[in-house]
Amino acid sequence: MASTSTPLTLPVLPLDDEVVLPGMVVPLDLSDTDVRAAVEAAQAAARSSGASKPQVLLVPRIDGQYAATGVLGTVEQVGRLSDGDPGALIRGRGRVKIGAGTTGPGAALWIEGTRIEETVPDPLPGQVTDLVKEYKALATDWLKKRGAWQVVDRVQQIDDVSQLADNSGYSPFLTTAQKIELLDTADPVARLKLATEQLREHLAEQDVAESIAKDVQEGVDKQQREFLLRRQLEAVRKELRELDGDGAEDESDDYRARVEAADLPEKVREAALKEVEKLERSSDQSPEGSWIRTWLDTVLELPWNETTEDAYDIQGAKAILDGEHAGLQDVKERITEYLAVRKRRADRGLGVVGGRRGGAVLALVGPPGVGKTSLGESVAHAMGRKFVRVALGGVRDEAEIRGHRRTYVGALPGRIVRAIKEAGSMNPVVLLDEIDKVGSDFRGDPAAALLEVLDPAQNHTFRDHYLEVELDLSDVVFLATANVLEAIPEALLDRMELVRLDGYTEDEKVVIARDHLLPRQLERAGLEPGEVVLEDSALRKLAAEYTREAGVRNLERSVARLLRKVAAQHELGERELPFTVGSEQLRALVGRPHHVPESAQDPAERRTAVPGVATGLAVTGAGGDVLFVEASLADPETGGSGLTLTGQLGDVMKESAQIALSFLRSHGAELELPVADLKDRGVHIHFPAGAVPKDGPSAGITMTTALASLLSGRLVRTDVAMTGEVSLTGRVLPIGGLKQKLLAAHRAGTTTVVIPKRNEADLDDVPAEILEKLEVHPVTDVRQVLEIALAPAEVAVTAAA
Repeated sequence: MASTSTPLTLPVLPLDDEVVLPGMVVPLDLSDTDVRAAVEAAQAAARSSGASKPQVLLVPRIDGQYAATGVLGTVEQVGRLSDGDPGALIRGRGRVKIGAGTTGPGAALWIEGTRIEETVPDPLPGQVTDLVKEYKALATDWLKKRGAWQVVDRVQQIDDVSQLADNSGYSPFLTTAQKIELLDTADPVARLKLATEQLREHLAEQDVAESIAKDVQEGVDKQQREFLLRRQLEAVRKELRELDGDGAEDESDDYRARVEAADLPEKVREAALKEVEKLERSSDQSPEGSWIRTWLDTVLELPWNETTEDAYDIQGAKAILDGEHAGLQDVKERITEYLAVRKRRADRGLGVVGGRRGGAVLALVGPPGVGKTSLGESVAHAMGRKFVRVALGGVRDEAEIRGHRRTYVGALPGRIVRAIKEAGSMNPVVLLDEIDKVGSDFRGDPAAALLEVLDPAQNHTFRDHYLEVELDLSDVVFLATANVLEAIPEALLDRMELVRLDGYTEDEKVVIARDHLLPRQLERAGLEPGEVVLEDSALRKLAAEYTREAGVRNLERSVARLLRKVAAQHELGERELPFTVGSEQLRALVGRPHHVPESAQDPAERRTAVPGVATGLAVTGAGGDVLFVEASLADPETGGSGLTLTGQLGDVMKESAQIALSFLRSHGAELELPVADLKDRGVHIHFPAGAVPKDGPSAGITMTTALASLLSGRLVRTDVAMTGEVSLTGRVLPIGGLKQKLLAAHRAGTTTVVIPKRNEADLDDVPAEILEKLEVHPVTDVRQVLEIALAPAEVAVTAAA
């Protein structure tokens, strides 16, 4: 694109906050001093030079500053404007680059400028032709929206690129800065691109504005239409009520009748009638009306005075519990005691004392799979009550227990109220499942909200945040289940009666599998009761060597897997039914055993086949388990001293290791141990299963025995397991969880167990059949432990040889 320059000397006609582009024809008011001076100077110059039309230089003036580019204008006509004031009609001819000021006739300012002549190649390149078409299309769209049809034809007739770009100077939506940018752009194609972009942006903004205005108008129209339709609906309903002769004027009268007819406690009735009065005063458009109706519906659906009659057949209840659950004698006795006492109180007219009834709050704590959850259903069945389960695992919001305030949209009563509503009676058995899994965060502590619910002295006046009326929970039997006792807050645990479920013995597992698990899994596998028979020996081996656990969940999975295998073989034609499964067929059906007891292994392959390894007993979240302790001494030549502990141990267990080492250092000579090795050589104690955190004091005597075995070279007896805390003087102190530990020792195939003397009374809780198979040694001193656990020296020498 080429351009040429022509020098000019012209009077300046300033344009305040206005821009005129070449090709534009504009009227100017001659009453303005600067305009009149420029026009008169141009007329005088034209007369002296003999020019046909006076010429002026139109220059934008923004905040007193002149632009760098002006427009050569010719005065086409001088006369009167439409309002009668004198004016001049001026046409823009071309761009002029402004130079230095000079002198001339008249009072106007004269400037030397350079005329910029623009040339456009002919024919136009393809890209420029497309740009011209796009600009004309956009301009036509904008002009049609304004109804300027005559201007549309004029724009379509313009073919010159420069003229078409300068035509946008007429656009009223362009700002002064945008017009100056067009004026300063000398290249016609670049100017047309700029004008196209400005027009495109304006159309986009206009579309958005029109869309918003349309949405607003539609919203207003919809509200007006909805209002009119609702008024019409009210009028139609009113006419229908008059025709039917119905006395109920509106919905609030219906609620009033329902409240008066319902069997509600007096205070609850008063609160409900107050809410009905609020409903009568509120308008149909008020959101409060829907909140009140929801609250009234909830109150009217609660079984305020409905209860179920307890089954006081104590023998029948005991038979139901024994038939549905094997073992678990503690909890069965507690439920039987509760029913017996409640029957005697009812016979003597002592059902309600001090406004409270005789409910119960029991906490069933034990490892997974021992039947805590299913026990709740059996309790409800034995008592003849409704059963509701409330899952608390993962609940983190306090409002889940106490309910939400009615000021919140979507407010609901808490889970306790919803459980009562679901049960349909005021005395159900409510199972609070996984109460130890309740969490807390910024929304509150649900465990703290349970304090009132589970307090027999307070729950007869329980207030839910949503209901805000007293709810009597004193006749409800609450059963809470948990795996870990330490995870329950102490204040909450204090309000419940603790019942421990420590797991099943092998005999109990065989009974459960035979009487409960096998019939259920036969049905699920599509087998008849007599088609597959599992001998007791097979069930016992499944429990002992395939699924070593406190509960029976994995045992049931193993039974299900075995039955699926037999069913699949029958469908493939590989096995005939009926089929009897003995212990010798298990390996072919479900694979090799996963838990082979130490006593069944080859003596050379046992964990305790080398000195420095002892067998301890521990309690985990899954019940009792055996725990091996390994000890070693570092070579003095390779360096290393002090005590090293591994196995992800807690602080208490680390301190037990220090105590065990200190005891042996101070009493080693008395025990005939080479304690000199402990001074110069490092001691390393390791607890296998390093990924599992371990803590507690009960491994004290086990670590002492492992170190003594290492120093003396005497092996620890394979059939011996031990538990007990050790003191610096060698005393063996009591520990907890003895029943679970003895059950674990029995499952692991251990026959001899060393326990603290002060735990001897806890043996009463251990099943008699387990005690018959275990040789239990209560001890008071570590010396007794070493005498029992360590094999004689000559045995150790023979084993080493």
